[in-house]
Parts: sequence; C-alpha cells; structure tokens
Amino acid sequence: MTTLDVDALRARFPALSIPVPSGDAPTVFFDGPGGTQVPDVVIEAVADYYRTSNANHGGTFETSRRSDAIVEEAHAALGDLLGVEADEVIVGANMTTLTFHLSRSITAAMDPGDELVVTGLDHAANVDPWLAAAADRGLVVRWWEPRLDDCTLHLEDLAPLLGPRTRLVAVGLASNAVGTINPVAEVARLAHAAGALVYVDAVHAAPHLAIDARALDADYVAASVYKFFGPHLGVVAGRRALLGGLRQYKVRPAVDHVFETGTGNFEGQAGALAAIGYLEDVGRMAGLGASATRRERLVAAMTAIRASEMGVYRRLHDGLAATPGVTLYGITDPAAFDRRTPTAAITVDGRHAHGVATELGDAGIAVWDGDFYALGLVERLGVAPRGGLVRIGLTHYNTVAEVDRCLAVLAEIASSAPAGTRSPAPQPVA
Repeated sequence: MTTLDVDALRARFPALSIPVPSGDAPTVFFDGPGGTQVPDVVIEAVADYYRTSNANHGGTFETSRRSDAIVEEAHAALGDLLGVEADEVIVGANMTTLTFHLSRSITAAMDPGDELVVTGLDHAANVDPWLAAAADRGLVVRWWEPRLDDCTLHLEDLAPLLGPRTRLVAVGLASNAVGTINPVAEVARLAHAAGALVYVDAVHAAPHLAIDARALDADYVAASVYKFFGPHLGVVAGRRALLGGLRQYKVRPAVDHVFETGTGNFEGQAGALAAIGYLEDVGRMAGLGASATRRERLVAAMTAIRASEMGVYRRLHDGLAATPGVTLYGITDPAAFDRRTPTAAITVDGRHAHGVATELGDAGIAVWDGDFYALGLVERLGVAPRGGLVRIGLTHYNTVAEVDRCLAVLAEIASSAPAGTRSPAPQPVA
C-alpha cells in the first residue's frame, strides 16, 4: 500500500493555512462530514469557468460550446467515481433536493398500500422524501431499526420487513452521524429478491470509500460533491433502464438530462470535474500513472485515502477512549473498524454538545454538534436533550498532530464538567 504524502496534499488546500483568530496556529478542520475544504484546482476551475466559459446550455457560440463540454465531461467523471456511465448521472443542487425530486418520480408508479423501508440510522435526506411520498400516495412505511449498542443495522432485522408489496428500501452506505458502514450489497440482494428497488445515500461514504454502484447492485446511489472536495452540488447515479421508465416532471422543451430541471450550476460542475481531477492526482501518487483509466486512478486514490484516514482515526479513537467523561458512539471495537468511517460521535459528561463544540471552535478546532439531520438516531440514543452529539470527522488531509490538539482541548473540557454526571444510556424505541 502506497503511503500518501499528506503534507504535499495539504499544501493544495488553501483553507488549511487559515490561522486561528486568537493565535498563529492554523485552524483544524474536523468538519468534513458537513462539507470538506476544496483544493486549489477546484477554486481555479470555478474562476476559470467564469473567465472563459460562462454561458447557458445549447448555444451556437464558443463559450456555450465550452460550457456544454465541461458539463458533459463532469457527468462522465462523476460516473467514473461512482462506477456508472455518464448518461446514468444526474446532477442537481444537492442530494436532498435530488432525492425529493426523484422520490416523486419513483413512487408515481406505486399503488396505495405498497411498502417502503427506511432506517432509524440514516440522514433525513434518505428518510423524509420517502415519508412525504408515502403520505401523498397512501404508501406504508416500515422502519428498519438500528442496534443502539454500536449503531449498526442487521440484516436479520431487515428480512421480516420485506414482503410481496415492498417496493423500495432506502439505506445509507455509511452513517453521517456515527460512521457505521452498512452492508449495502447484502441489503440489495435481499431487497431485489423481494422485488424491491434500493436507493442508497452515499454522501458520507464518498470521501472515504471507493464506491461501485454496480458491485453494490444498488439501483440509485446519491452523493454530494461538496463532501468530496468540490462545490455545492448533488449527484445521483441511477440505472439507465430504470431512469428511462420513470415519470418525468420537467418542462416540455427539455430533452437532455431530463431529471436536471432548470438551468444547472455549470460553474459548480466545472469545479466538480476539477475535484475528480484532484482525486486522480491522489491516485497517481498511489502509483497509477498515464496507462490507467480514470476509474482505476480513482479507485486507487480512495483505497489509499481509506488506509491513511483510518490510521489517523485509530489515534483519535484511542485518545477518546482514554479521556474520562467522554462517551464514543457507534462501532468502538478496533477489530471492526473496516465497518466504520473515520467519524467520531461523542458526548462529554455534564456538558451540552453545543458548548463543547463552541469551546473547540474557540480553540481553532472546527467540529459539528447536534443531530446532523440524523435526527432519528439522535432521538433513539437519548442524547437530544443534551444537544445531541459532537462530531469529529477526519478526512485524508487531517494529521495526527491535529488529532492530538483536539484531544488535549477535549481533556480540558471534560475535566471541567461537574462531578457525578454521566451520559445517558441508549434508549430503546417504543
């Protein structure tokens, strides 16, 4: 396994040199699950689009031709990242908006009484669109509940939920709250055997894992470009045969990219193409040169990123486990770290999550607090009254030194908490 030159990669992210307002040390960005920082090539690509290619779609003049070429190549590049063809890629404002849009089309062919399965682990973007569609069309929603001791979904709990009227299973590839990686290929096997579709939220997984929608046998895979070092865009990969049969909610003149309603964020797609190019550079660093395909370079990049991140995460995990008053949620057994991402969700005894995040922020360490739109899981864990969770999310540009800074501040925060307070145990769902 090639070791990444993390210092060289960090030098390509201008934001990583932003100093802490109260001192000269650079800001630590552990906020990646909410949106990563972007490399220099993404910034330059967006600016260059405005300088040389700024036009609407379908014109007979040079800037429109350039813009259209960028858009088409961005679709192909995103397809290579997700393991599908360019014409199976839908680009939109964000994953949530795209999923609301597609859920309307997907459920248009369903009948009252048909069933959808959603989970109590996932981000609301792959739950609430299906709840809304169910309410509109008289569909039945069945809940696949996570095991709260380690925040995992178990296939034996899914099987009883599937039946002759199951039409779709919505599941995350990885939990944005606690980092659990779900067995999506096995979910697809069970769902397809029951005649159901599978809609996968891969937003949290995309910056950490090599994704192959076809190997997963997923019917739809949704992600967000701004979670893997690009601009604010969403993307869904859908099977060509399925997309062709969906009801289209579009304006009549639209004939290309019919699920991309309205004028697109073309400058954002230029940035998305550059983000894929950056990942290709990581793949080259991992040893794949000019003879490799773009897909091969991307897989090599994500494989190397995964190894690098989890090495740093082990340092974070061990430090959190050794800090009195800190409770870590999700998979905590190092032997099972192949089933989690480098995202730590914690509480600090006697402290409100927002207060902990604020103190970390004041020390120049960016983290998130709350429910991260995984509201169902936070409610089930019983931590909502205390402000939810504090999320420390690593990406490949984070370092052991940054982890140690965070652990030192957390130890001070935990030691200042009132004595005799404890985090609540996870509560079963009634």
